Amino acid sequence: MMKITPVVKQLLIINIIFFIGAQLVPVSYEYLALFFPENPGFKVWQPITHMFMHGGVAHIAFNMFALYSFGSTLEHFWGGKKFLFFYISCGLGAALVNFAVNYYFYQDALNTLIANGFNKVQILQLLDEGKIDTRWQQILSVSDFKHFTEAYMGTVVGASGAIYGLLVAFTFMFPNAELALMFIPIPIKAKYFVPVYMLLYDGFFGILGNSFMGIGDGVAHYAHIGGALFGFLIMWYWKKNQFNKNRWN
Repeated sequence: MMKITPVVKQLLIINIIFFIGAQLVPVSYEYLALFFPENPGFKVWQPITHMFMHGGVAHIAFNMFALYSFGSTLEHFWGGKKFLFFYISCGLGAALVNFAVNYYFYQDALNTLIANGFNKVQILQLLDEGKIDTRWQQILSVSDFKHFTEAYMGTVVGASGAIYGLLVAFTFMFPNAELALMFIPIPIKAKYFVPVYMLLYDGFFGILGNSFMGIGDGVAHYAHIGGALFGFLIMWYWKKNQFNKNRWN
């Protein structure tokens, strides 16, 4: 396997420090996890800090393994500055897309409740207290109610958005490289593996599955898609301008 590169090494260390610190001081999640911007718990630094927070051992282990596996290869070819710019950009893109989608669900449900006679101030007061009015469930569908409450009261943690950007970048650069999941040890070319994985895990089983069942799986699928989308746009731009003498390296 490729030797770990400097920026990837530093990112691994920072993530591990944040994870251990969060276990020792659980209240740190209230300040470093990403809250919905309408929620009083939101802080301006959270779009950055949430990338270094994780919800459990399996969560951080998977993300850090992916960071090492794909990040070291990309940093080797790009250099540290370009790699870090890409990584942080994809993480911020993930937060932005997740916020945009959640804001749509939140505002749509809020408008529906207000149109049915509920007071906005009282709605937000209940949500701020971590409570709900059971009458909301009589007006909103199961899916809309879930999206509304999770958008406002939920938090996002993890480097997954940035990792998805790395997966897209790796596929751009090495489309014929063979990848395999641990529980499906059959090598598949990256140009097939990555899009199919995202389509099934985040699209079909994630977004569509959760909406159809009206329950959540605790995974920020829209953030994953946001990271992948920003990764794709950056790679597309770089590829389009790769012969531009003024390109940034």
